[in-house]
Amino acid sequence: MDRDVDSYSYLKKVSAEGHLYNGFNLLTAEFKAKQDTVCYYGNRGSPEPIHLKAGIYGLSNSLLDTPWKKLLKGKRHFSSVIGDQALSGDGLVQELLTVLNNEELNSPDPAQESQGVGYSKPILQAQSAVCVRTPHYGTRTNTIILIDAAGNVTFTERTMPTSDTNKWSTNSFQFKLQSGALIRRQPSHFYCFQKIQVEDDQCLDPILS
Repeated sequence: MDRDVDSYSYLKKVSAEGHLYNGFNLLTAEFKAKQDTVCYYGNRGSPEPIHLKAGIYGLSNSLLDTPWKKLLKGKRHFSSVIGDQALSGDGLVQELLTVLNNEELNSPDPAQESQGVGYSKPILQAQSAVCVRTPHYGTRTNTIILIDAAGNVTFTERTMPTSDTNKWSTNSFQFKLQSGALIRRQPSHFYCFQKIQVEDDQCLDPILS
């Protein structure tokens, strides 16, 4: 991304060629002292990118806030976690990882199944969970990004390096946004992402606030 182009303008450029690519979703963000900007574009939805107002959004293997059962349940769980003022930073990360690793099935879900024409019933059932588990398809990476009022960022990623679902590797990094001029009374940005892999194909399932 060109540092001289703002988030929305960048997505406008991308959207002009969106028809050339397979389905994708793209989020861009700028964090500034007076106003933060978060924008979204999905090339299977509106032809124009949109500015996202402050709030909680969910994104699965469809367009932003498509009301699948697992997405709605994930947003409720996410909202409950970030509303717990008693959690420490580490505790917040652990609880958000729990949100992303919920293997509870949310089937039947006609809205999700209508997009999965051609898939077998067992696969559709497995995909109804926030954390997908099948022999050859499933969640392999969770990412949590926390940005506090002073612009300090905690980036935590939990990855399954092999097909063994019992073995995970976790890394965490801390850094400060370059703008360095964020002034707010309390933290306001929480991002959860998870990567699902199907052989060599990958996609992201994010929840953000």
